[in-house]
Amino acid sequence: MTALDLSSPVAVVGTGTMGQGIAQVALVAGHPVRLYDAVQGRAAEAADAIGARLDRLVEKGRLSGAERDAARARLTPAGQLADLAGCGLVVEAVVERLDVKQELFRALEDVVGDDCLLATNTSSLSVTAIAGGLASPGRFVGLHFFNPAPLLPLVEVVSGFATDVSSATRAYETARAWGKTPVACADTPGFIVNRIARPFYAEALAVYEDQGADPATIDAVLRESGGFRMGAFELTDLIGQDVNESVTHSVWQAFFQDVRFTPSLAQRRLVESGRLGRKSGQGWYDYREGAERPEPHTAEPAERPAYVVAEGGLGPAAEVLALIREAGIEVREYGEDNGYGEDNGYDESNGYDEDNGTRLVLPSGGQLVLADGQTSVEYRDVVYFDLAFDYRAATRVALAAARSTSPRTVAEATGLFQALGKKVSVIGDVPGMIVARTVARLVDLAVEAVAQGVATEEDVDTAMRLGVNYPLGPLEWSRRLGGGWACSVLDNLHECAPSGRYAHSLALHRHAYAADQQEGTPS
Repeated sequence: MTALDLSSPVAVVGTGTMGQGIAQVALVAGHPVRLYDAVQGRAAEAADAIGARLDRLVEKGRLSGAERDAARARLTPAGQLADLAGCGLVVEAVVERLDVKQELFRALEDVVGDDCLLATNTSSLSVTAIAGGLASPGRFVGLHFFNPAPLLPLVEVVSGFATDVSSATRAYETARAWGKTPVACADTPGFIVNRIARPFYAEALAVYEDQGADPATIDAVLRESGGFRMGAFELTDLIGQDVNESVTHSVWQAFFQDVRFTPSLAQRRLVESGRLGRKSGQGWYDYREGAERPEPHTAEPAERPAYVVAEGGLGPAAEVLALIREAGIEVREYGEDNGYGEDNGYDESNGYDEDNGTRLVLPSGGQLVLADGQTSVEYRDVVYFDLAFDYRAATRVALAAARSTSPRTVAEATGLFQALGKKVSVIGDVPGMIVARTVARLVDLAVEAVAQGVATEEDVDTAMRLGVNYPLGPLEWSRRLGGGWACSVLDNLHECAPSGRYAHSLALHRHAYAADQQEGTPS
C-alpha cells in the first residue's frame, strides 16, 4: 500500500494549534487541503494564519514565493462538514473528549467515500474506542503528531483493535511522504511516547516530594548529568502543568490505576493553584517580568583528595577512573600493598555489600558508590554519585549522603568531582538519586512495551529520541548500561519503597536474564 496520492485532498477538522500545524504539513507536501471547524469563521481565520506562516517560510528562505502561492491556492476553508466529500484523508484535531470525537466520525462516515482514510490526532484517548461506533472501523487509524507539527519530525501511527493493516500502512507511508519520521504502534494508553515518558516527570516529582532536592537542582542534574534537553520541571512548565497532569491521569486510569503511573499530589496542588507554567506566568518557576530564576544548589569548593582506591572498574561509570587519572589524582588498585585498610581507615564492617557494584574508597575510609537504588543511611560512610549520560561531557554530578555520613567523606567526594571540572550538587539521601532511578524506570517501561507488542525496539528508541529529545532511546541506554542494570536498580528501589511503584516488569526480568546468559553470567 502506497502513500496517499498528492492529487487527493486532505481535510483537517479542528483548527487550533495542532490542526493548523497538521494542515500546513499536508499543504507544503503538495496536497489540496480543506479546513473545517464547528465554530463559524474559525476555518477562514486558520487559513489566514497558515498563510502568514507560509510568508515567514519565504522570508527565511525555506519556501519560494511560487511555492507559497501554489500552496495558498490549494488551501480551502470549508463551511460545512459536507464540503469534505471527496477527500482521501480526514485528520481530526478537536477537543480531547471521546463522545465529541465519536460523534464527529459517525457524521464523517455519511460524508466521505468508502476509500477515505479516517485519522485522529488524539494523544491520550483510545483509538479503538473512538472507532468503536463506526460502520467501517478498519479504515480508522491514529496519526499522532507532536507540537509544533511543522517542526517536529515524529508521527505515531496507531493501529486500533479493528484497524486494517492496509490502512495503517497507507497512513505510515503518507506520513513518511510528508517528510515525517513515522513509528508504528499498537493502541495502548499513551501510545509510545506518552506511556514510556511518564517516569521522566514522575521521578523528578518524587525526589521533590521526598525533599531530596528543589526543582532547579533536579532540572540541572537531569540536563547537565543526564544529558536531557530540559529538566522535568521546566519541561512541564512549557507543556502546561494542566496538560501534563491530564495525560498522566489519563494513562494511570487507562492502566486501571497501576501504581507505576500514579499522578503527583504536588503537581495536583500546582494545577489547583492556577500555576500552569509559562502560559499563566507561574508554574514551578516564575515567568513574570523581573522574576529571577532560582539557581541550582552547587557545593562550595572543596579540597581534592590525594588519592582514591578503586575496587573494580566502576561499571557504567568507568570513565570516571580515566578522568581521575587525567586530573593527576593517584588511583590505587584494591589489594596493592599501599596501606589500604590501614592508613586510610577503611573498614569492611560498614555493611556495604560488594556484590552490589564497584566503588572508590577515599582517604577518609569512606566509600563513593555509583547510584544503585539503595540509600546511604543503610551503610556507614557511603556517598552515592548519580548516573551520567557521558561523564566526560557532564558539567554537573550529584552526590547523595545520609545525615550520619562523615562530613570529611562528603567533602572528599565533592573535591574529587570538582577536580574533574564538574559542578557538584549534594542532594538528600533518596534511593536511586535522580538520573539513575529515572533511566531505570524508562528502560523498564520500554522493555515492557516491546514485549507486549506495542512497538519494535527500533521504533521505541526512535520515538523517545525524536518525540521528547532524549539523548538515547531507552533500549539503547539499556545496552550501554548492561542488560541487568535497570533490573538491579529497581530491585533495590523496591526494597527501599515497597509500594509497587518500583516493582519491575516480568519483561525486564527476562531481558536481564537473557543478557546474563549472553554474557555468561550465572543467574
